[in-house]
Amino acid sequence: MRHLLSLFDLQQDEYESILSIAVQVKKLLLDGSRPSFLPRQVTGLLFEKPSLRTRVSFETGMSQLGGASLFLGQEVGWQSRESTADFIRVLSEYVDYVVCRSKLHTTVEELASFNCVPIINGLTDHTHPCQALADMLTMMEQHESIRGKQVTFVGDGNNVSRSLAHACARSGMRFRLLGPEAYFMVDGSLEKLEASYADCDLQQTEDREAAMAEADFVYTDVWTSMGQENESERRLKDFADYQLNAALMQLAPDHCQVLHCLPAKRGEEITDEVIDCPSSLIVRQAGNRMHAQKGLLLWLALQHGRLTPGCLESAGIELR
Repeated sequence: MRHLLSLFDLQQDEYESILSIAVQVKKLLLDGSRPSFLPRQVTGLLFEKPSLRTRVSFETGMSQLGGASLFLGQEVGWQSRESTADFIRVLSEYVDYVVCRSKLHTTVEELASFNCVPIINGLTDHTHPCQALADMLTMMEQHESIRGKQVTFVGDGNNVSRSLAHACARSGMRFRLLGPEAYFMVDGSLEKLEASYADCDLQQTEDREAAMAEADFVYTDVWTSMGQENESERRLKDFADYQLNAALMQLAPDHCQVLHCLPAKRGEEITDEVIDCPSSLIVRQAGNRMHAQKGLLLWLALQHGRLTPGCLESAGIELR
């Protein structure tokens, strides 16, 4: 059984295949075509945390693919009324895929350990692979090749930056984490990536000029994520010099484009002037959540025999 808990669950050719399918399915949609690749298939959305992009992009994506989705909040009694084993085994009798948006990464690992239905990580405290796939799709649309391009992430070593660094390593992009040293990744994430991808270029720095000088994309996220509210006052102070504003953008090349995974706290980590500037890709990036996830769902369907390659090929989609 195949799951996507982090990008480490994918071989390089599988990672590239998902993005390739996503590119082609998006083109079909823009051309007015919505083939029903997954008729009568159902995705269960098991969410501990609130969501706009993850929930709506998966629900809409499944609908466009001819399937359906079920939103499962706390009312289903998950983690309170019965054991996880009983819950996920029963749920797998009803749905074909489960997207789990949870507080702890161990939660998605536990769900996947039963191997009864494909589990997709819709966000955990450790990784956000669906966001990283959308980020890569967005940047791929801007250049003939993103290999050698640089992403500067302004913020802390959180789940988004951790997955972004992994995607950059896979895609041959340079990654820079810019922020206070106290918020660098110190959990071994970068070391694991460096051991896995010999040619990757991943660095962490407090030096704004060094991190921005060759940035092709600059990316930021909220300074205080869900569950960190008690740290908000301290984080506001610590990150005060790392706001993505016009002054910071002046340190970057003129062609540098802006990314944010949203939701944004305008006036904190990013200013209105930057989030709404002509070089902002933020709305397109949010839209690409749906296209990247459609690519992922179709890839998973292929892995589990719920979709034949010929079905995609008949619609003009080339498989890598």
